[in-house]
Amino acid sequence: MPDRKILGFAGYSGSGKTTLLEKLIPLLTAQGLRIAAIKHAHHDFDIDKPGKDTYRHRQAGAGEVMIISAQRWALMHELHDEPEPGLEEICARFSPCDLILAEGYKHAAIPKLEVHRSETGHARLYPSDPRIIAVVTDSKDPLPLPMLNIDAPQEVAAFILDYFSFTPKITEQQTHEN
Repeated sequence: MPDRKILGFAGYSGSGKTTLLEKLIPLLTAQGLRIAAIKHAHHDFDIDKPGKDTYRHRQAGAGEVMIISAQRWALMHELHDEPEPGLEEICARFSPCDLILAEGYKHAAIPKLEVHRSETGHARLYPSDPRIIAVVTDSKDPLPLPMLNIDAPQEVAAFILDYFSFTPKITEQQTHEN
């Protein structure tokens, strides 16, 4: 994706990808970054509710249904017999942003942080995935690439800022210390 900065978060279910993103997004937005997030689901899902107007529109055959209010809008697109769109196609639908965080695109050709918890018992994705640039983990087993503490989201945020050459904002506390 030539004009989009994107970072994947890969790991097995239960490793803490969503929890990590939940902690990272406010840290990155506090740096003035406009963040978009995408979650790939490996199962059928529906954000709509049976009986609601938008659900009824989709059931009637609408290919796309949009719902909008003063607080947010959402677009639902029915694939019917179309293939699932690729990550690049989906990311092109986002409004302009500084960074897209993609959870669950384990096999995508993008730089990724592997999220790994020892207690899950799963093997690491690294080194079989050459696109993994660091491992966010609770393990102390050394690796030949950066290892970030899964319980230190500030450390992970600093790594992301550095990796994409974003200039960190000086915090108000740092200003008062000078």
